[in-house]
Amino acid sequence: MTTGVLIFAYNNELVDYLAMANWSAKNIRRHLDLPVAVVTDQSVPGNYRFEQIIHAKTTSGYTRKFADLPENVTWHNGNRTDAYALSPWKQTLVLDADYVVASNQLKSILNLKQDFIAHNQTYDVTNNSGWDEHNYFGRNRMPMSWATVMMFRRSAHAEMIFELMAMVKQNWDHYKNLYGTNTRTYRNDYALSIAQNILSGHTLTYPTIPWGLASVSHEHKLTQIDQDTYRVDYTADKPRWITLKQDFHAMGKGHLGAIVANNS
Repeated sequence: MTTGVLIFAYNNELVDYLAMANWSAKNIRRHLDLPVAVVTDQSVPGNYRFEQIIHAKTTSGYTRKFADLPENVTWHNGNRTDAYALSPWKQTLVLDADYVVASNQLKSILNLKQDFIAHNQTYDVTNNSGWDEHNYFGRNRMPMSWATVMMFRRSAHAEMIFELMAMVKQNWDHYKNLYGTNTRTYRNDYALSIAQNILSGHTLTYPTIPWGLASVSHEHKLTQIDQDTYRVDYTADKPRWITLKQDFHAMGKGHLGAIVANNS
């Protein structure tokens, strides 16, 4: 069985996701020893190394403000639902370009028997007490499934999940009203959550990655100490900081972009 990583990388006005994907690919090879395919609409620089380059257009999503960026940026994240069709691998690990691989932890989910698995819990590495809002959405507190890290194998089950995600995306006005989201904005996480809920017969019983998705808020400052060690500065009752030596989702695109630029 061929196994590899798929990363979607669509640049916007201020964030070079393609550079992030290239930097991430180096970490993936060091820790996971897996080939990487990138999905982009950009010309890929000759010094970037991907095992496969897949050119595909995406729709503009919406604008979003990040605390570590000087202005709103366009969110190009419209074709994650095509991951099953675009992946060249029989077993695929889909990672966000801003997911930092700093260990071999993800190897363990490649050996699980499930045909599809993702995170259903995320947490702020600084133990922010208000983080629970990221684990539920809508008027009835629908549990969130995160599309940041997904593993799937070629199977009818996995294909159905992506087909359902596409259906939710195409009919987002209906589903945002049905689930009572407080925003009109489509998100892959919402679509995945709803797709898994539908496929489970609305029982919310489906396998999930057996640990929480570590996240660094864009409101915190992220810097790199050494190759796989990072520092997070934040304010609680007073300015504080912690060190990270683990995988995590970097929600601050400006901070991660600076780290990538310093390593290029």
